[in-house]
Amino acid sequence: MSTLSTDSLSEAANIARGLAIDAIHKCSSGHLGLPLGAAEVGAALFGRALRYDPAAPKWINRDRFVLSAGHGSMFLYGWLHLSGYDLPMAEIENFRQLGSATPGHPEFGETPGVEATTGPLGQGIGNAVGYAVSGKMAAARFNTAEHTIFDHHVIALAGDGCLQEGVAFEAAAFAGHQKLDNLILLFDSNDVTLDAMADKTQSEDPGARFTALGWDAREIDGHDIDAVAEAVAEAKADDNGRPKLIICKTEIARGIPEVAGTAKGHGEGGAKFADEARAGLGLPADQHFYVSDTVRDAFAQRRGELAAEHAAWHETYRAWSAAEPKLAKQLTDGLARAVPSDLLESIPEFGEGAKAATRASGGEVLQPVADAMPLLVSGSADLYGSTKNYIKSARDFEPGSQGGRNIWFGIREHGMGAILNGIAYDGIFRASGATFAVFADYLRPSIRLAALAHLPVLYIFTHDSVGVGEDGPTHQPVETVSGLRVIPGLDVMRPADGEETAGAYACSLQRTDGPTALMLTRQNLPSLDSAPAATRRDGAYRGGYVLKEETGHLEVILLASGSEVQHAMAAAEQLGAGARVVSMPCFERFDRQPADYRDSVIPSSCKNRVAIEAGVSGLWWKYVGEAGKVCAIDRFGISAPGDTVMAELGMTPEAVVAAAKG
Repeated sequence: MSTLSTDSLSEAANIARGLAIDAIHKCSSGHLGLPLGAAEVGAALFGRALRYDPAAPKWINRDRFVLSAGHGSMFLYGWLHLSGYDLPMAEIENFRQLGSATPGHPEFGETPGVEATTGPLGQGIGNAVGYAVSGKMAAARFNTAEHTIFDHHVIALAGDGCLQEGVAFEAAAFAGHQKLDNLILLFDSNDVTLDAMADKTQSEDPGARFTALGWDAREIDGHDIDAVAEAVAEAKADDNGRPKLIICKTEIARGIPEVAGTAKGHGEGGAKFADEARAGLGLPADQHFYVSDTVRDAFAQRRGELAAEHAAWHETYRAWSAAEPKLAKQLTDGLARAVPSDLLESIPEFGEGAKAATRASGGEVLQPVADAMPLLVSGSADLYGSTKNYIKSARDFEPGSQGGRNIWFGIREHGMGAILNGIAYDGIFRASGATFAVFADYLRPSIRLAALAHLPVLYIFTHDSVGVGEDGPTHQPVETVSGLRVIPGLDVMRPADGEETAGAYACSLQRTDGPTALMLTRQNLPSLDSAPAATRRDGAYRGGYVLKEETGHLEVILLASGSEVQHAMAAAEQLGAGARVVSMPCFERFDRQPADYRDSVIPSSCKNRVAIEAGVSGLWWKYVGEAGKVCAIDRFGISAPGDTVMAELGMTPEAVVAAAKG
């Protein structure tokens, strides 16, 4: 329990306000409202309520603090600096400048103590739910009767804007249903949004709404440090199976009378009143970026208390490691993102003549992969029966079975994406989740953030083309695959048969520096047995490879991915000895190959190239060149049986032959 006095924490709150005012005034950019309005919340958290160790930011039993309202980044940077993280004053002074550790919105991996990349409103709430899922899973898997290794809490701070976003309530509904009582959400309730007072756009009772979702809710004075600290302590002590909402009533931009309590206080509008505000807060007029010796000493004392708590836990951890070496290795491997080097070898070959949808092949591949990677978890947005990504040897994650590895997200795609990111941020488990490809845009903001933060999340998107058939254009993705390919840092893999699917799964999981999307078919595809299984698996790793070599002088290169590779193969038979077929399961992996390999697959000397894919044409032109052609679907689909739709929209060998001859 912290021994810091309320008086010293009150002084710290005003000093944190001063740091925010000075940083934002210096760069003429930023958001003053939250750092000033929630200063007492920060003092209560970092001065009393949170368990952390600034000297060990990744201590696995720390409390995780997520600033969902990431625009208020100077709130977090100020408190990280005051509490002793490796964030020196020079970085506070360099707020929002090139190369600083204090970017405009918090970025995971850039700043010690930042647990998630936040800013797009509501995402941090979903990330916090993911952290809470990971915490429950870790406790269920690694704690023993003799040793408690995981008993931390996840605390998020959000504002009205976060709670207006749909992703927040998708995640909140999931958290309430799953009884995540290790989760505490602090609502900075200041009755203001960016444009206007909040009552312009909202009138609901947030406490009643969260209570209906299975949460406990209470309201306190957010400027009362003791009340905030006590509310968090009581929430942490209450393991009643309900996550906790603490509504902290605050005044936005408190400390700048000219804008406090108004929409003008949200951004940097109050910075022009910096001198008057600093004087009103009792800060010295001639010393900007000021921290008193009293506050420095108080937080030095706090660091000593926290270090002692960490050291006591470490003794427990040491005893647990000695008693449970297998569990200790599993945890160490998870934190290191270790993946078996022979993962691909653990997947049996499908054999010649195996005809199956790649979603079904993926379901078969997942089983040995899950056995080889015991910390891999697999979720689905109410579509396990269709996406085929259920781990058959594992239990479901649910109350009373929180060691389960199958997560039922319900029809909450965006919430699923944000929660998967939270699991990945925590870094113990490998997160994967599935839905239909056409719904990928429902979680696109979370995919984008996973790519930005280099999170190794695996997305399984099935029903990947107009081959879906009778469900019609609403469920037939034509732009989705290319739409995902344009996200920097995301690998998009569209395998053509079972062996390519095996390779795609293995290389996706062996990639630890970013996310991957697997695009899998609903309809059956033939096994491409003209090439050995090893060639197809290795081809998936490389992203593109020669599936069928020409037997004469090279005259035409046919390129395809996924379900259209079979059409390129059939067209090559008609075109004769001079036709080469290149399977392109992953543009991004292919583009990372050495130039000599890429030129050996698609030699620059051959300008006659044709690509075919059941989607929009745009991205294929970089491979076919100005002299090439693309057989694609630059329109929405139609409702009819899948084979009929494919033929009607030109996804046939005949279309490829005609394009090549033309």
